[in-house]
Parts: sequence; C-alpha cells; structure tokens
Amino acid sequence: MKRFVRVACAAGVALAAGNIAAVAGWEPVRPVEFIVPAGTGGGADQMARTIQGIVTKHNLMKQPLVVINKSGGAGGEGFLDVKASAGNPHKIIITLSNLFTTPLATGIPFSWKDLTPVAMLALDEFVLWVNADKPYTNAKDYIDAVKQAGGTLKMGGTGSKQEDQIITVAMEKATGAKFTYIPYKGGGEVAVQLVGNHVDSTVNNPIEAVAQWRGGKVRPLCVFDAKPMSYDEPITDGKAWKDIPTCKSQGLDIEYLMLRGIFMSPRATKDQVEYYVELFKKVRETPDWQEFMKTGAFNTTFMTGADYAKWVETEEKRHETLMKDAGFLASN
Repeated sequence: MKRFVRVACAAGVALAAGNIAAVAGWEPVRPVEFIVPAGTGGGADQMARTIQGIVTKHNLMKQPLVVINKSGGAGGEGFLDVKASAGNPHKIIITLSNLFTTPLATGIPFSWKDLTPVAMLALDEFVLWVNADKPYTNAKDYIDAVKQAGGTLKMGGTGSKQEDQIITVAMEKATGAKFTYIPYKGGGEVAVQLVGNHVDSTVNNPIEAVAQWRGGKVRPLCVFDAKPMSYDEPITDGKAWKDIPTCKSQGLDIEYLMLRGIFMSPRATKDQVEYYVELFKKVRETPDWQEFMKTGAFNTTFMTGADYAKWVETEEKRHETLMKDAGFLASN
C-alpha cells in the first residue's frame, strides 16, 4: 500500500508538472534576435531598444533579447533574413512602412505574408519640422517659401522611395511646390542634419526629433494626421504635442500614420505567437512603456490576430496606390 501511495504521489507530481508546462506553453530556450530593418537612432531602433530595456529591467524573459540592426537595401536585408529563418521562433522583427515600400520599390522577393504577424504595438505620427532659427511658423509660410525657391530647398528623409519621400511627393502634388529630397540612413541622422542646417525641413516622427525640439533647435509646423495629437504635457516653451496643428488645417490635405509592429519568422506555431503576444502585453503595462509612448506622442492602438493581419493587408494596398502615384514602383 505504501508503495502504491508513493507511485500515485509521483504520478500526481508528474501530472501537475505536465499541466504547468501545458499552461506555460512555449518559451525561448536561447537568446532571441530582435531585428531592426533600419539604421540606429531612428524610430524603429529607439522602440526596439526601449523594449529590450524594459524586458531586461522587469525580467520579462528568461533569455536575452538582442537588438540587431539590418538596414541594408532599405531594410530588405532584415526582412529577407527573417523570411529565410522559417521555423526559428528565436527571431522577431519590428516593422515600419518599409514592410510595404521596400518590396514595392525594389522588387525584392518579399511580402509581409512571408512572415508571421504578432502584434501592432503602436502607430507613429509624422510631423513637418524646420530649423528653429528659420522664420517659418506655420506650414503655409514654409510652402510659400519652397515655391519661391524653385526646388532649391532641401527635404531630408529616411531612405529613398520610403515613407518620408512618399510624404514629400504628396506635398509637392498637393501644393505645386518642389523640394530637393536628400535621403539618409535613419531618422536620428535626419534630425542632426536639420539642426545643422544641412537640410531645410524633415517629416521625422516625434520620437526622432523630440530631443531637438526640447532643446529649442527645431520647430514643428504641423502633424500629418486627421486630428491633433492628444498629449498635453509641455515639451518646450510651454508647448505640447497637442498644440501642433494638423497639416490639413494648414492647407496640406495629407494624412499618414506608420506601423510599429512585430512579426516572427515563417511557420511559427500558435504557442510561439501567443508567447510574444503576452510578452508585449506585459511590456505595454509598464510605466516605462507608457512614458515612452508619451515622449514620442504615439497613437497607442494595439492589435493582434486576424484584426492585425487585416489591417496590414489594407495598408499594403494603400501603399501600393501611394507608391504608384509617386512613380516609385519597381516596374517604373
């Protein structure tokens, strides 16, 4: 009888352990590579490194999360790397609009459907910025100056035929103004070029230029969204993100928001996807993340599953139209 009880107890312990494992599901067993398909200092890089810091600080993973920048070929290097890593759940990638623009502009053999959608973390705004030493205080004044300059004023942006240049071309089509577009490797470099007066304007994300705005080096003219941003904490001289008018209210009827989302390599299992969904839910609950969202004036929309995939599919079609209108498709 004693032997029976011991065996029964052992079986019960084993069963309990099995149930715990079943509840826990999959989790990484080695370091996870967090691919950034863009250069250092830009919005995607800053978000990835913020997530890395939050995961480490709050001990949200047993394994390290290692950020790796692969910006070659307008981010194509990073996307192709993850595409080629089918069945490897220890590799995730943060996305921006080059998820759509790079394959459309270059014709590389890649589509978002080659990856496994995990979650939309946020949507990123775009702001028209000028150097604070310049006299322009609103978008109309600046566009008038661009028209008078006859194409000599420079718009700095991240990459060629990417979101910054798409917005620039949309501005040209909407106003008749003409810019000289200067591409750089990342939003961090773009902000530095504006501060140094090497370009006359940018359409950087808030997180890419907030330090320069706080330091009084750059001035925001308008935001490319349907409504002003909601954040009311002053950044500089008593002005907050909510005080930046929409570009539409300034005569520029252009709206553009950018995805900040996560994908995995192909053939990820349901358990593996769910692990990362839960991980990013925990990240979003931290005060560190909420402060980052506020600092960068992000739209905090969160999506997973079928809703996320449907949103991405719609955005792909929209970008194809935008790229075609701008003459940026590879076939052109």
